[in-house]
Amino acid sequence: QVQLVESGGGLVQPGGSLRLSCAASGSGFSIYAMGWHRQAPGNARAMVASITSGGSTNYADSVKGRFTISRDNGKNAVYLQMNSLKPEDTAVYYCQLVDYNGKGDWGKGTLVTVSS
Repeated sequence: QVQLVESGGGLVQPGGSLRLSCAASGSGFSIYAMGWHRQAPGNARAMVASITSGGSTNYADSVKGRFTISRDNGKNAVYLQMNSLKPEDTAVYYCQLVDYNGKGDWGKGTLVTVSS
C-alpha cells in the first residue's frame, strides 16, 4: 500500500516560480520512478517530468529549461521546481509513483494557477 501526498500548488503570476513536493508513504513498495503529470480542464493527463531512483530524468518539451525535477530517495520524495511559469502551465499537477512491479500510483493532485 502506498500513499502519495502533493503540496506546493497555488496562484502565481506569469514569470513566477513554484516548487511542488510529493512524499510517498506506506509499505510494501519499492520505487522505480517518480514523476509529475498535469491535467488542464477537459484534457487528458500529460507527463511533465519524471525521475528514476537512479537519477535519470525526462521532461516534456514544453517545460524543458524551466522546470527541474529532483528526488530524495531516503524520504521517498520528489520535487518539481517550476520557474518562468506561463498561463498554459495552469493545471492540476499529480504525483506519480511507479514501482519495480510496474504498478502505478497517483496522488490526488495540487492545483497550479498561473494568471495575472
